[in-house]
Amino acid sequence: MIKLIFDLPAEQQIFSAVLGFSWAVYLWEAYLAYRQRRIYRSITHVPPELGKIMDTETFEKSRLYQLDKSNFSFWSGLYSETEGTFILLMGGIPFLWDVAGCVTARFGFGQEYEITQSLVFLNLATLFSALTGLPWSIYNTFVIEEKHGFNQQTLEFFLKDAVKKFVVTQCILLPVTSLLLHIIKIGGDYFFVYAWLFTLGVSLVLVTIYADYIAPLFDKFTPLPEGELKTEIEAMAKSISFPLTKVYVVEGSKRSSHSNAYFYGFFKNKRIVLFDTLLEDYSPLNKAGEPQPDPAETDNTPSESKDRPKIKKQGCNNPEILAVLGHELGHWKLGHTVKNIVISQMNSFLCFFLFASLIGRKELFLAFGFHDSQPTLIGLMIIFQFIFSPYNELLSFCLTVLSRRFEFQADAFAQGMGKASELYSALIKLNKDNLGFPVADWLFSMWHYSHPPLLERLRALGNVKQD
Repeated sequence: MIKLIFDLPAEQQIFSAVLGFSWAVYLWEAYLAYRQRRIYRSITHVPPELGKIMDTETFEKSRLYQLDKSNFSFWSGLYSETEGTFILLMGGIPFLWDVAGCVTARFGFGQEYEITQSLVFLNLATLFSALTGLPWSIYNTFVIEEKHGFNQQTLEFFLKDAVKKFVVTQCILLPVTSLLLHIIKIGGDYFFVYAWLFTLGVSLVLVTIYADYIAPLFDKFTPLPEGELKTEIEAMAKSISFPLTKVYVVEGSKRSSHSNAYFYGFFKNKRIVLFDTLLEDYSPLNKAGEPQPDPAETDNTPSESKDRPKIKKQGCNNPEILAVLGHELGHWKLGHTVKNIVISQMNSFLCFFLFASLIGRKELFLAFGFHDSQPTLIGLMIIFQFIFSPYNELLSFCLTVLSRRFEFQADAFAQGMGKASELYSALIKLNKDNLGFPVADWLFSMWHYSHPPLLERLRALGNVKQD
């Protein structure tokens, strides 16, 4: 079989290798997912070592939730792989390029307007991707997430949000792509340096403006009210010289009951963002979930009914929130953010350098059906998406391993701030709120988990006594 492939012309070898590797990656991922689904199906009772941190009801809920997500991922992944293969085999990329050419020609732009045709092609491709992915996204949100109590969106809100995301994405993507293609065309022998510097500048600008100008288009950000929590956050930031300027609460509860926290900003202008679902005393979901008195109950109701336990609140209390932020600030203090940026930019430079070496190879374009032209945008797509695919897989795995190392270090930083006990309980609460399954197949975990499994993080924090 391998000999037959190498007997083919160069362009057919490239095409066969691309398809073969794509399916090899899919089968590898399917095998890993199968191993993890076997864990979900076989472990139906709380393991003894988890008995003190997870109740039977939560364990079963998380098991069923993760099993549903895994099954959905299998079918959506199979569809995506089949669709991609069909597009390549049927010449979908050159066909869409020709359609874009017809569109531009109707407005008087000839073949010499390659950048204009590239932008139309990009718009059509992203629209096609959005439309084919929409049913899967709807099913995930309104069936799986709804079934397990996470979805907070209406269909109308979801569709408006999808349209808004598409429009905002195009408003950013099209001008950036236009400038990048122009730089590549006029950059001469060292265009890869200029292209890399341009993408570096764009990424820094987007990181700077995202939370202030882009994210508020989708979610409401409000300053954290004055009070004990804000005072303690500011004091903790000051204790490690973190240049905090503002603390925001984002209204994540209108989309989902999942929770999160992060910081952003450069130099002396750092901001912290807390999801309202993370804050036990702030989340609207807790107010909505408070038990209501039964009108049928009277003064003659047995005392045990009156004294029923309150529903457990979602989110963390103030000391636990400070512990979570201690972990996040640990990423900053230990230089993890800067290291990730450096790694990302080194990779970006390497990819542009290799792109410059490969863009002139006609067989790459012939392999994907481009016999009469070599559009720069198509070259970017072929090389970055297909030719670099093996390298991207290896890099992704290495970054996952590095991320887990950073997570342990950030936990240790919070522990060094005297917040081990609070972080311990916060991790348990967040795992419960997000229905994370605490048992993982070792190979699946090694390949996919950018954050260490719950038990590993708790063990690293030590045998902390819980109240």
